[in-house]
Amino acid sequence: MTVLSVNVNKIAVLRNSRGGRDPDVVAAARACLDAGAHGITVHPRPDARHIRADDVYALAELTREYAVEFNVEGNPFAPPRAGYPGFHALCAETRPAQATLVPDGDGQLTSDHGFDFARDLDRLRAQVSALKGLGCRVALFADADADINAAAASGADRIELYTGPYADAFAAGNPESQLPVFARTARSAAAHGLGVNAGHDLSQTNLGQFLHEVPEVLEVSIGHALIGEALYAGLDATVKRYLAVIAAARR
Repeated sequence: MTVLSVNVNKIAVLRNSRGGRDPDVVAAARACLDAGAHGITVHPRPDARHIRADDVYALAELTREYAVEFNVEGNPFAPPRAGYPGFHALCAETRPAQATLVPDGDGQLTSDHGFDFARDLDRLRAQVSALKGLGCRVALFADADADINAAAASGADRIELYTGPYADAFAAGNPESQLPVFARTARSAAAHGLGVNAGHDLSQTNLGQFLHEVPEVLEVSIGHALIGEALYAGLDATVKRYLAVIAAARR
């Protein structure tokens, strides 16, 4: 079964644009969970452009209350700075069910590529081992044509497929140009003992075909599109529509 983890970063973007506490990130996450979402995802960045360390602590408590998975994403190699204790420190303090490692930098508007696993293998192996020592399941952000053998050698539990290229192809009217490589990569990951997650620019419009064509997807992490759609329909209705898309794709 594919589960839905809602990324609430965009709620924090809106809050931070004005200052103060509104809209409340925890209240929004609670609404998503009440609607049936299976978990919550956040991607705190060192520059605190959206989710802050205090949000991570509060959402960890909320997900424990609901007994659902908390997924914390970030660059494990980014050094700590004022207001950001570092990725490993955040995971050590909050013990998320899943830690997803992403090779992003301050200059990136959003995550837009996966790791070069052959190049980064030694560094990743150490980070994966440390996070698994905290009890976290570890996923690695991966392009659709990634070196899965090297990814598996890191000791990670899962990959998260970066689905931006698929979303772009879908919007251009030719999703078939991308779906085969995603499907091959997912099958290769499963053959290497890696679970498969997916995320980035997935939406109600393109999610169903992706799940229908790409096997073994255990989790989708969706934020930008879901929060945007919720501006019109509300969080409760939007989360339920995503759950319906997931259910229909797997019939």
